[in-house]
Amino acid sequence: MLLWQCRESSDRDQALNPFIMEHTIENAIDTLVERFGETRLERITRGVTQTASFWRDTDGTQEDFIEFCKNNYIDDPVMAEEVFNRISANFETIFGYYTKITLDIRRPLELDIGLILPVDETFGSYSPFTHFTDDFFASKMAFYIMLNFPYYSLEEKSVHAAEWSRIEWAFARLGDVFDSRLPAEVNQNLVNVSTRSDIYISDYNIYAGNLVDAEGNTFFPPGMKLLSHWNLRDEIKANYGREGGPEKQNMLYEVMKRIITQEIPREVINSEEYQWNPFENTVFRYGEQIPATPEKDVRFAHLLDFFHAQQRIDPYYPKLNTYLKRNFESGMEIPLDEVERLFIEFLSSPEVRQVAEVVRSRLNRELQPFDIWYDGFKARTGIAPETLDEACRKRYPDPQAVQEDLPNILIRLGFSREKATEIASKIQVDPARGSGHAAGSEIRSEKSLLRTRIFPEGMDYKGYNIAIHEFGHNVEQTISLHSVDHYMLHGVPNTAFTEALAFIFQHRDLELLGYEDQDRLKDALDDLDSFWSLNEIMAVSLVDIGTWKWLYENPSATSVDLRDAVNRISVDIWNSYFAEIFGISDQPVLGIYSHMISYPLYLPNYAYGQIIEFQLEEQLQGKNFGAEIERIFSLGRLTPEQWMLEATGDKISVQPIFRSVREALETVNSGR
Repeated sequence: MLLWQCRESSDRDQALNPFIMEHTIENAIDTLVERFGETRLERITRGVTQTASFWRDTDGTQEDFIEFCKNNYIDDPVMAEEVFNRISANFETIFGYYTKITLDIRRPLELDIGLILPVDETFGSYSPFTHFTDDFFASKMAFYIMLNFPYYSLEEKSVHAAEWSRIEWAFARLGDVFDSRLPAEVNQNLVNVSTRSDIYISDYNIYAGNLVDAEGNTFFPPGMKLLSHWNLRDEIKANYGREGGPEKQNMLYEVMKRIITQEIPREVINSEEYQWNPFENTVFRYGEQIPATPEKDVRFAHLLDFFHAQQRIDPYYPKLNTYLKRNFESGMEIPLDEVERLFIEFLSSPEVRQVAEVVRSRLNRELQPFDIWYDGFKARTGIAPETLDEACRKRYPDPQAVQEDLPNILIRLGFSREKATEIASKIQVDPARGSGHAAGSEIRSEKSLLRTRIFPEGMDYKGYNIAIHEFGHNVEQTISLHSVDHYMLHGVPNTAFTEALAFIFQHRDLELLGYEDQDRLKDALDDLDSFWSLNEIMAVSLVDIGTWKWLYENPSATSVDLRDAVNRISVDIWNSYFAEIFGISDQPVLGIYSHMISYPLYLPNYAYGQIIEFQLEEQLQGKNFGAEIERIFSLGRLTPEQWMLEATGDKISVQPIFRSVREALETVNSGR
C-alpha cells in the first residue's frame, strides 16, 4: 500500500512550545526503525513527529513518550486496516449521536414549534463536541491515531490523490480528525457565539405589508413577513415583469440599505405593530409618527463576537493561524489566493458587461442596483406569483404533505421508484422557524432533516423554492453517507459540492411543480441566468473575504468600526466591478447577506457550488439522472480537484461557463 511506503515528512502544524525534546523524538524513531526496518523510516518519522507535536507534560514524561510509540505503532497493513475499521465504526457512533443530541436540543430554536424560552438558548448553546478533543487526548487515542494514521497536508493530498486507493484515502481522512488540540472552553465559546448569531438572524423579519411610501401607500399584502436577507431578495426577484414590481423592488432595496447601514429602526424588526417608511426612515403607530431608535451596530456586534471567538482559536493552529486560512486551506481545501483569483477573473470578464446589456435590453430601462438579482431569464417570470403561491399551498399545506411527496419528487427527477423510496425514507421534514435548512445525519441509523418554512395557510412559492434547494442537500447527505464505501470518506470535499446538487434540484423547481418552459431559447436563457447569478454571489463572497481580511488587520476594532468597514468594502467591490456597468456608484447592496453574520465565510461555497453545478449539469446530459447522481456523490470526501476529475473527467474551471455564455449570448442576441 502506498501509505506504507516512504513519503516526504509532513509540514503539519507544530504545537506551540512542544514538550518533547528533539533527542527524544530521534530516540523513538530509532527504536521503531530498528524493530521494523529502514523501509519504514519515512512513515515512522511522520507518525512519531506528529504525535510529539501535540504531547504535553501532562501526557507523560520523555520516557513515557518513547514507550507509547514503541507499544502502539502498527507495522502490519492488515492489522492497521482492522484497527481502522474499528475506529471508524466507533467514530460513526460518536459523531452520529453527538449530532443527534445537538439537533434535538436546538429544535425550539430552529423549528416553528412554539415560543423560544430563556432555557432554549442555554440548551441550544450546549455542544457535546466541545470536549471531544480533550477526551481523546486524555485517553491517548488521539496520539494512537496520529502515530498510525498520520496527517497529510493539502499539497501532499493533491500530489498523491490519483494514486491512492480508497482505503488509503480513508486512512488519510482519519488523519485529519485531530488537526489541533483545542481546549473545550475555547470550543464552547465559539458554539455560544454562533448560537446567539443564529437566533438573531433566524428571527430577523420585516413585515412588508407595513412598509409605506411618503403618501402612506402600501404595496405588499397585510401580514407578509420577509426574512432578511433571503425573502427580501427573493421578493425582489419575484417582482420582475409584474404590475407594481418596480415600486416594490425599490422599497425593498431601501429596506436592505437601512439594514446594511444599521439605520433600520429597532421597532420595525420582527414587529407588526408599526408602519415604516424606509425612504425617509420614519416610523408610525396608529397613524402618528413616533421617535425611533436605529439598530446602530447590533448586526456587526454579532460578527465581531464571532471574530473574537476565532481569535481565541488561532493560537492552536500555528500554521493555519487565522479563520481565513482554516476556512479555505482546511475547510474548502482550496487556497484563498486561488479562490480570489478565480472570482476576480470571472467578475472582470467582458462577458459580465455583455450579459448586463442583455438584462438592460430585456428590462427596457437603465439598470438599478437591485438588478444584480435580475430573475427575468427564468420561466417563472411569465407566471403570476399568486398562481405559483396557490399551486404550492395546495400541494403542500403542511410538513406531512412535503414528507409524503419526497419520493414523487425524486421519481420526477429521474430516480427509479425503488431508489426514490429508499432515499426519501432516510429524510425527515420539519417546519423551520427561519428560511429553512438541511441537516445531515452523521450515522446511518438516523435521518437527515429537511427544515422548511410553511405558513399556517401552507407553503408559498418562495418557501417551496428554498425547500427544493434544501432537499438537494438532503439527497447528497443521504447518498454520501449510505453509498460511500468507508465511513471516514463519507460526505463531499467541501460544502460547495453539496451546494452544487442543491442548485441542480432548485433549478428544476418549476418542472417539479408541473410547469413546462416552452421558450425556444430556454437553454441559452438558463446559461445566462446561471452566469448572472454567479456574478452576484462571487461579488458578495469577495465582500465576505474582504471583511475578514480587514478584521485581522484591525483586531481592536469596535462593532461601529466594523459596520463602517463592511459598508466601505461593499461599496469598493461594487465600484470595482459594477459601477461602470450599472452606471451607478457607491452602492452598499453587496453587504446584505445574512450568511456574513451567522455563517461567516460560507458564501464562497455558493460561488464554487455554482461552478461545480455547471460542470455536473454537462455531465448529466443524456444520462440517467438518478444513477449518475448516485455514482458521483458516492465518491466521498476526496480533494475537490480529484473529486471533479472522477465525477466528470475535468478539473474545476470557469472556462466552460465562459464558452457556454458566449454561445448563449449569440443565440439570444440573434433571436434564434
